[in-house]
Amino acid sequence: MDRMNGSLPRDFAALVLCGGESRRMGRSKACLPFGRETLLERVVRQVGQAVSETIVVAAVDQALPTLAGAVRVVRDERPQAGPLAGLSAGLKALGAHTAAVYVTGCDFPFVQPAFMARLRSLLRGFDCVVPCAGGIEQPLAGVYRAGIGRVVEDCLNGEKPSLRRLLERLDTQRIDSDELRDVDPRLESLINCNTPEEYRMALATATVASEPPSISADRE
Repeated sequence: MDRMNGSLPRDFAALVLCGGESRRMGRSKACLPFGRETLLERVVRQVGQAVSETIVVAAVDQALPTLAGAVRVVRDERPQAGPLAGLSAGLKALGAHTAAVYVTGCDFPFVQPAFMARLRSLLRGFDCVVPCAGGIEQPLAGVYRAGIGRVVEDCLNGEKPSLRRLLERLDTQRIDSDELRDVDPRLESLINCNTPEEYRMALATATVASEPPSISADRE
């Protein structure tokens, strides 16, 4: 996974889930301005430094900013089922060569490629590897095997489906987040923007302008 060699791991992909209702934010997080980019564009750019394929999972009629590079957009036809349904849709869209996938949301603007690569290296014989911050699992900052689709579907069809219930059904490697500080000293990969206050704090941290960029949607 050494980008210095000018190559990216062909078997490693990223899923960026952005089809949620953004109730706490009050507006679409994917299109929030973040400097000269939108929040989604920034996350896609960040994860693209560690993987050979990036897939954005959006709601059926969700408008998105124009995404540069080799990024595919797939539509989650079960948006009311939460991120677990987004994960299912994304896994179905992966190429046959993909062995592992980093799963994140569109509201993690500081995700670090080295953090992603470290988790990929820790997957080994497990179904997934997720960091735990303060003893709390972080399923939207984890690496999953591409072949877990059937388990995801079973979990979706069960009672109270969620990513955390999925982790209970998988052979999950849980890593204390402090063990990842050598590749992400401030654990910025775990910072997300769920509320307007968290968004403003992220903008201040990044010292970026808050003027909205020009946004063209792929679907109105």
